[in-house]
Amino acid sequence: MGSDKGLILPDNHFRQPLLVGAGIEGIERILVVTAHPDDVDFAVAGSVAVWTQAGIDVAYCIATDGDAGGSDRSISRSEMAAIRRREQTEAAATVGVTDVTFLGFPDGRLVPDLELRCAISRVIRRFRPDRVVAQSPERNWARIYASHPDHLAAGEAALCAVYPDARNPFAFPELLEEGLEPHAVPELWVMATERADRVVDATEVFGRKLAALQSHRSQVGDGEHLEDLLTNWMSGTALAAGLPEGRLAEAFHVVDSA
Repeated sequence: MGSDKGLILPDNHFRQPLLVGAGIEGIERILVVTAHPDDVDFAVAGSVAVWTQAGIDVAYCIATDGDAGGSDRSISRSEMAAIRRREQTEAAATVGVTDVTFLGFPDGRLVPDLELRCAISRVIRRFRPDRVVAQSPERNWARIYASHPDHLAAGEAALCAVYPDARNPFAFPELLEEGLEPHAVPELWVMATERADRVVDATEVFGRKLAALQSHRSQVGDGEHLEDLLTNWMSGTALAAGLPEGRLAEAFHVVDSA
């Protein structure tokens, strides 16, 4: 839906010490699951660029087409969905991602029901990631924009897909009929959470993150304000992790889901 969601927390809202590291050892495939086009670029496109630059295969699963986004009432909702698919595909390519799945659920009406859980499980079983990166299912009272109902729903459904759905051969038997064998995701990284315990230094790829976010022209316009906005968010995260002045970082809560 709308832009400038405030997906990165201010540095004084982290509850615990932050470990610095991209987490690339032993990782071959990462799946990022979000509610809307542009969610991934606000929150984690810097980390994605770090991962793809290291040779990791990253894919996106976007629950909606973002058809409720923007404020131009002259654009039909079906046209907006098509625009936002194009923008997200362009943004993904900017940070080295070519595998983008749009699930097509209604923007603004996402719920973590069995249909959404099955759809995300299908993508997990197809892509077979070593890590899933998802939105938080917990409401953040310090940063309400991070807690859009669609974000909460996408986060809850993604967590349910990671455990137990995607790994359980008896969950969604139709997936077995499609030839998709169960897959256990070893770890889950949660974005936009007060529980963050890991940061990825994205300073060297900041230009690619910025370009990815600027691809969402229907939501951010000319995007001239984005550099200062992102620098403010990401520098606070970096300082909270003890990185030197001038570094830029993104934060996650790492969960062992093996």
